[in-house]
Amino acid sequence: MKAMILAAGRGERLRPLTERLPKPLVEAGGRTLLDWHLQRLSRAGFRDAVINVSHLAGQIVSHVGDGARYGLRVAWSREAEPLETAGGLAQARALLGEAPFLLVNSDIYCELDFAPLRETGLGANLAHIVLVPNPSHHPQGDFTLEAGSVGNGAAPRYTYAGIAVVSPELVAGVRAGEKAPLGPLLRKAAGESRLTGELYRGLWTDVGTTTRLDELRTLLASR
Repeated sequence: MKAMILAAGRGERLRPLTERLPKPLVEAGGRTLLDWHLQRLSRAGFRDAVINVSHLAGQIVSHVGDGARYGLRVAWSREAEPLETAGGLAQARALLGEAPFLLVNSDIYCELDFAPLRETGLGANLAHIVLVPNPSHHPQGDFTLEAGSVGNGAAPRYTYAGIAVVSPELVAGVRAGEKAPLGPLLRKAAGESRLTGELYRGLWTDVGTTTRLDELRTLLASR
């Protein structure tokens, strides 16, 4: 299974830091967010990764290179401007191939073991997503989860962690170069009973603001 890391965003909520430093290269715990992901992917047995880049792309490409120092082969999907999540997947379709792949948002910190996700079979489903208990900044959550099936019901709801095993079919209707978010496609798949999931209760942080970045840095430093 290949992995794809989404790293093309501008990180608007982390400005002014991200005006000169791409969000995936923000450091916490002595490593960049991107380094944490790449190292965990390698330890989990992944060997091929695709990374999409746009904002300050040269810094990210220079930092990672060909991926050899992580034990990975890294291919780059370049976007003239950020194409959002589903648009980024559609743009990278040729690099990802026809098989399901692991998708990871670069702007999270998560200690989930990726290895079991390599064995996740989708069957007729379009994706298998990782959910987390709702953080304080997102109390309404995104999806329900019952017996491994993900739905759009009222409660209890959990938050999408930015980690999923995805079938290329999920973004088949998105053209290369088209801007498109992933959320509506996941909700549609849930409505069609073609979305499964699991709940992760370990350490997970959406590093979306300077406050949450500072909190993560303090937590990791305390270890």
